[in-house]
Amino acid sequence: MNIEKHIEAIIRTIDPDAHDLQRTPARVSDAFEELYSGYKHDPKTRANVLYNSEMDEMVILKNIPFESNCEHHLMPMIGEVSVGYLPCGRIIGLSKLARIVDCYAHRMQLQERFTMEVAQAINSIIEPKGVAVHVRAEHFCLTHRGVKKAGTHCVTRYFLGKIKENPELRKEFLEEINA
Repeated sequence: MNIEKHIEAIIRTIDPDAHDLQRTPARVSDAFEELYSGYKHDPKTRANVLYNSEMDEMVILKNIPFESNCEHHLMPMIGEVSVGYLPCGRIIGLSKLARIVDCYAHRMQLQERFTMEVAQAINSIIEPKGVAVHVRAEHFCLTHRGVKKAGTHCVTRYFLGKIKENPELRKEFLEEINA
């Protein structure tokens, strides 16, 4: 499928007399290649730096910025992800947690699924005792069109293992990311 050809058809449908847009279809195609590059990456290969460790307290990386596009309107959702995990004999390089987030953010997404995918990927890669993921994002389909509710954010959370089972661990994670 030729994205450029389809983008040109969309532009001509919106403005049949569009001028100075000869390169726009190619630029949009290049942008789509970048925006949706997450489909080409396996989070396991992007997060392959693991270290043996006796660390047994929660590791938290908070406020990881992300940009994605909602699959319903192909409009941006922009926000932050905080992740935490309880190591079980090994830890992961911190930048690899951000790479996992990026891998899933660069796909058409629903925030709820995105939150779960990040948690499940961390769980399968590190095999920790527990995982916590918290996502807060602004959705342009809500703030810039339709009901136009500027300043609203969606918050999703997903917990696995001991963090899901233990309210004190959940509380510890949530207090730390909100500190």
